[in-house]
Amino acid sequence: MQTYDTLSLTDAVQYNPESVVSRTLIKQPKGTVTLFAFDKGQELSEHSAPFDAAVQVLEGEVELIIGGTPVRVKAGEWVVMPANIPHAVKAVERFKMLLTMVRE
Repeated sequence: MQTYDTLSLTDAVQYNPESVVSRTLIKQPKGTVTLFAFDKGQELSEHSAPFDAAVQVLEGEVELIIGGTPVRVKAGEWVVMPANIPHAVKAVERFKMLLTMVRE
């Protein structure tokens, strides 16, 4: 019989002062799943990706700027950032997120 490991998403990546920490869980040709922990005030500058990306916030709160529109996402919420639309990330408080990118 096959056994399967479980993983606590909130425990699998830890906060680091004044840093962004990431841990890739799945990396396949069709997509990736990555955990992130952002300390308060940390940012990712505006960029775009050629595929859709879903952000699921596990702890805290983030402000995403998607196509110039600010979107606040809190723990328990998620949002899709469409392919080829510029987006940026700002930690309004410490937060953890699961980022799922799906390639065509």
